[in-house]
Amino acid sequence: MHLRHWLFAALLPCTALAAAGGQGAMSVSSSSFTDGGVIALQQVGQDPACGAGEERTPQLSWDNLPAGTRSLALIMLDPDGGKGVGVVHWVAYNIDPEQDGLKEGMAGLSGPYVTVGRNSRGTQSYRGPCPPAGDNPHHYALTLIATDLPLGTLPEGLDRSGLLQLLQGHALGAQSLVGRYGH
Repeated sequence: MHLRHWLFAALLPCTALAAAGGQGAMSVSSSSFTDGGVIALQQVGQDPACGAGEERTPQLSWDNLPAGTRSLALIMLDPDGGKGVGVVHWVAYNIDPEQDGLKEGMAGLSGPYVTVGRNSRGTQSYRGPCPPAGDNPHHYALTLIATDLPLGTLPEGLDRSGLLQLLQGHALGAQSLVGRYGH
């Protein structure tokens, strides 16, 4: 129960953006890891101290987006990282909701289908999970946010805070899935 409370508090800024949406419940899923499951080595940081992963972005699929969704954004946050302050691993936006999803490894850098913002290190790239060796497994909350903003509206270089600020009044719904990783 304590973990759920902590994750809720860490994700509150994202979920507070979300208003009740139209048809059915918005959903997000991944073939790279299941909700509550272990994140695969392909998504983990490449540093041997992290587990020598491939640092590939996870595959994502979405369904039942709220009516009026014109673009998607996502944030991957490790609320256990940074000695409890949290670590942002991935910020991406200007994602076309008409796509079938994001293929594994497709959205680590900005390209024609996605704008990648700044992670906690300040780099505009996906940063794979990399908790300190011996820590309890960390939880990585990946939140997908449906927006009413036209594609390409959001500028390059946003971090989590900047993205959330610009999404105020434009979020139509959000859904998260959480993966775990430790070594």
